[in-house]
Amino acid sequence: MSRSLNEKVYEGVLEQIKSYIEANEVKPGDKLPSERELSERLKVGRSSIREALRALELLGLIETRRGEGTYMRTYRPYHMVELLSKFLLNNSRTREELLTAKQMLEKEILFLSVGRLSKQQTEFISSLLQEEHSCERHQRLFYYLFEQSDHPLLLSMWQFITGFTHTVHDITYHASWYDELDSVIRKGSVTRVTTLFNFE
Repeated sequence: MSRSLNEKVYEGVLEQIKSYIEANEVKPGDKLPSERELSERLKVGRSSIREALRALELLGLIETRRGEGTYMRTYRPYHMVELLSKFLLNNSRTREELLTAKQMLEKEILFLSVGRLSKQQTEFISSLLQEEHSCERHQRLFYYLFEQSDHPLLLSMWQFITGFTHTVHDITYHASWYDELDSVIRKGSVTRVTTLFNFE
């Protein structure tokens, strides 16, 4: 059997297992049928089932318990990020582009938010910026800004890129950066947003 045909069979089995899980509403913690049962139900060879299950386990979607069987796991997006990063983040250009993309999204959400936030929102942001751990407050701050601006697509993009970026970059900002950010938000100074990300 050719490589391309093997790949089509493999992809087909993965799709069938996915359809089975959805059709039977298999939830995290539920047990999946054995390889033999899946082979009979889906009418494909056990070796193909085994290969597909191995892939799902690698992705963190299922787990095999010795002597018990195979169970669905709670989906953890950051596990996928860690896995994909091993394949995608293999050169310095990719790593730097990720950091640039993250900062571009953060800059954009500030452009969309500064000068349009209510007094209550501004005060909440100021309280966030008083937290000691810069990484945590940074994440909470920008998550809040994306959420409040009602831009779910930008939020999803930012979360995904941030997940990748933090696997290869130890990103920290000095306390003065957050003081400047607080001032920009409080005064509604849109023109000062760009200077926040001028690290050169």
